[in-house]
Amino acid sequence: MRTGESLPSMRDVLALVETGRWHWDTAAGLVTVDEVSARLLGLPAEQVTLTEAQVRARLHPVDWNEITGVVRLAVAEGTLAEVRIRIMDDQGQVVRVVRSRSKPTFDPLRKAYLLTGTLQEVTDPAPGTPAGRSAVTGDWRRSREAFLLDAGRALAEARSTQEVLRVAANLSMPGFSPDGLAVFGVTGGQLTTIGHHGPDRDFEVPSSIPLDTAFPAAEVARTGRAIYVSSPQQYRARYPLTWPLAERFGHQSWAFLPLTASGRTMGTWMVVFAHPVTFTPDERSVLTTVARMLSQALTRAGTAESERALTNDLQRSMLPRLGPQRIPGMSVAARYVPTGGGLQVGGDWYDVITLPNERFALVIGDVQGHDVRAAGLMGQLRIALRAYASEGHRPDAVLSRASRFLYGINEADPADPRYATCLYVEVDPAGGVLDVARAGHHDPAVRMPDATVLTRQTAGGVPLGIVPDADYPTTRMVLEPGETMLICTDGLIETGGHDLDTGWRRLRTILKRPQGSLEELADALVQAVHGPSSHHTTGPLTDRREDDIALLLLTRQAKDLGAGTGAGTGPGTVRQALRRTMLTVEQSEPERVAGARQHLRELLHDWCSPDQVDSAVLLLSEVLTNVLVHTDADALLEAEIIGGPEGRRMHIEVTDGGADLPHIRTPGELASSGRGLLLIELLAHTWGVVPRGTGKSIWFELDESDSPPEGADGTGGAERAAASTPHEERRLHENRTTP
Repeated sequence: MRTGESLPSMRDVLALVETGRWHWDTAAGLVTVDEVSARLLGLPAEQVTLTEAQVRARLHPVDWNEITGVVRLAVAEGTLAEVRIRIMDDQGQVVRVVRSRSKPTFDPLRKAYLLTGTLQEVTDPAPGTPAGRSAVTGDWRRSREAFLLDAGRALAEARSTQEVLRVAANLSMPGFSPDGLAVFGVTGGQLTTIGHHGPDRDFEVPSSIPLDTAFPAAEVARTGRAIYVSSPQQYRARYPLTWPLAERFGHQSWAFLPLTASGRTMGTWMVVFAHPVTFTPDERSVLTTVARMLSQALTRAGTAESERALTNDLQRSMLPRLGPQRIPGMSVAARYVPTGGGLQVGGDWYDVITLPNERFALVIGDVQGHDVRAAGLMGQLRIALRAYASEGHRPDAVLSRASRFLYGINEADPADPRYATCLYVEVDPAGGVLDVARAGHHDPAVRMPDATVLTRQTAGGVPLGIVPDADYPTTRMVLEPGETMLICTDGLIETGGHDLDTGWRRLRTILKRPQGSLEELADALVQAVHGPSSHHTTGPLTDRREDDIALLLLTRQAKDLGAGTGAGTGPGTVRQALRRTMLTVEQSEPERVAGARQHLRELLHDWCSPDQVDSAVLLLSEVLTNVLVHTDADALLEAEIIGGPEGRRMHIEVTDGGADLPHIRTPGELASSGRGLLLIELLAHTWGVVPRGTGKSIWFELDESDSPPEGADGTGGAERAAASTPHEERRLHENRTTP
C-alpha cells in the first residue's frame, strides 16, 4: 500500500484473513452472520439471519452447551468470550473446528445477552498438547463436572478456616493443578493474609498490604474483577512495583480471583502455577466456580468459628476454674466439653464449693435447653447454689432453696419455663463420708480399687424449678480408700446415639481399664465419647442430638487397709476386704429392694458361680423384706468381698433398729412367711444374728471356693430350698430374673 492511500475497510481486511463476523441477540433468538461466517458454518456464502435452532443444528451439541457458560463468565469478569467450536455436517460428522471470539454484554431491562464477534477456522490441535487442553470436549467437560462436584462436597464439609485452606490446596483441577495458593481478607483498608499453602516453606506472602498498593490481589479486592497473569513477562509489565516480591518464587502463571459473599468482595484468592497456563475460558470457568465455593466455605467457617468462640467463652466464663485442690487425702478432676457448632450453648455446669469445718461440696447439673437462656439460667443457678451452700445449709436444704429460686424465675417468665437437674454431694475428707442429694439427676458411679464399677443408688426428688416446696432426701455413703466417684451430665452417657443403658456400658468399659492419674481417667472418659473410636460405637438412638458434657471425678487416696478378723470367721482367720459397699433401704421406699438386688449383682460381677450370685440375691431380698415387714426401722446393707488364703468369700450384713431377734421356724405348707432364716440355713455357708445396741444385724457368707450345701439326694441347696413349696419356687424364680 502506497503512502496516502486510504485504508481498506474492516470487512475487506477480515475477508482477506478468512475471518467472519456475526451478531447474536438472545432476546430475539436471532444470529446474523456474514458471507465468511456462513461458509464456515457450512451454509451458502451470503449474509443471512438465522434462528438459534438453525445455528445450533450446525454445532456440536457439547460445544453449544459450553458456549452459554463461557458467555456468562465473560460478562461477570468483563473479558472476551473465547471458545473452540466443532462444525457438524448433515450426517453428524465434524467438518472443521472454528474459534469464536466476542465481547458479550448484558441488557438488564431485556434480561438478554448481546454478542458481536468473529469466527475463524483453526487447526484441530493434537491431543495432549496445551492447545488440545483448551479445546472443548465431552471428556474434559465430564472431568470438570466431576471435579467441581468433589470440590463442592469437600469444601461444604470443612468446619474451620484451616480445613477450608487444606481442602483448597489439595484440589487437583482437570488439566492444570496449582502449585500454591493464598487467601487474603479485607480489614480496615488493609489486605490481610488469612492463610497460604505452598510446596515448601519458602512460599510466603505478606501479612498485610494496603488496598491502594499496585498488587494484583489488592486490585482484585478493590474492583471485584479477576486478574489472570499468564507469564512472568506479563506480570513484570503490568505490576513492576510488586514484581520483585513474586519473582523470587519462580512461578510461571498467576490467577487472582475475587471472593464474594452476599454481593460484597470479602477478599482475594491467589492461585500460582509452576508451569505456564494460558487461562482459557474453560480454565477460567473452573477457577471462578471454585472461588465462589471457596468464598462460601470461608464465610461458613468464619461464622462457625466466631459462634464457637462465643459459645466457649460464654460457657467457660460461668464455670469455676478448678485449680490445684488442697484436699487432705482426696483429689478432684473436672471436664467440660461444649456442644456442637452454632450458638448451641449448653446449660451444663459443675462446681466445687469450700464449706466450713474443712468440708467441701461437689455440684453438677444441667439446665433444660441449648441456647443462651439456658446458659444464663445456669450462671444464676450456680451462683444461688454456691450462696446457699456457703451459708452452711445441708444438701437437702440447698436443693430445696435452689428449686424455689428457679421456680420464681419461671413465674416471672411463664412463656418459657425451664427446669434443671442437679446432684449435690457434701464431702467430709476426714472419713470419706458423702451426703448426697439428687434433683432428677443420674446416680453417681463408684469405681472400686479392683476396677469394679457400681451405680450407687441414692434417694432423689423432682428436678429444680418444677415445684416451689420440693423435698430432697439425703443419702449418706462412704467413699473407701482407693475408690473413685464419677458424677456427670447426660451428655457423657448419651452422646453418640446411646441411651442410659448402652451409654453406661460404654463408660464402665473405660472405668474398668487400668488408668494412671485422675486427670488421665477424665481425658479417657471424654475420648470415649468424642474421640475417633466413638464413631464406631454409636448407640441405638442414632438420630439423637448431641449434647454438652460436664463431669467430676473424686478419688480417695488408697492406703494400707491391713488385715483383720471379721464376723462369721473362725478365730485367728486372716482376711482382707477386697471391695465393699453400703446401701440404705428406708421404710418409705420398699421399691429400693430391687435396687439393692441389682447393687449386689454389680458387686459380684466377677463371681465364678452364677448360682451363688442368685442365692446371695435371694437371701438379701428375704432379709430386707423381713426388716420392712416386721419392724418399723430402716435397713442398712453392708456387703463386701473378702480375700483369704483359701479364696474369696462374700460377707453380706443387714442392720436394722428392731429389738426382736429372729428365730428359725418350721412354717406350715400354707404359711406365707417364716422361711427367711430357713433359706439362709440351707444356702449360706455361715450365718448369724448379732445384737447391735438398740437393733440387730443378720449376716451370712458364701465361699467362692466351695459349692453350696447339698442335700442327701444330691440336689444343690438353692434348688432344694426353692422346691420346698410352690410359693417359694415361684419367689426364687422371680428373684433370679428380676433385678
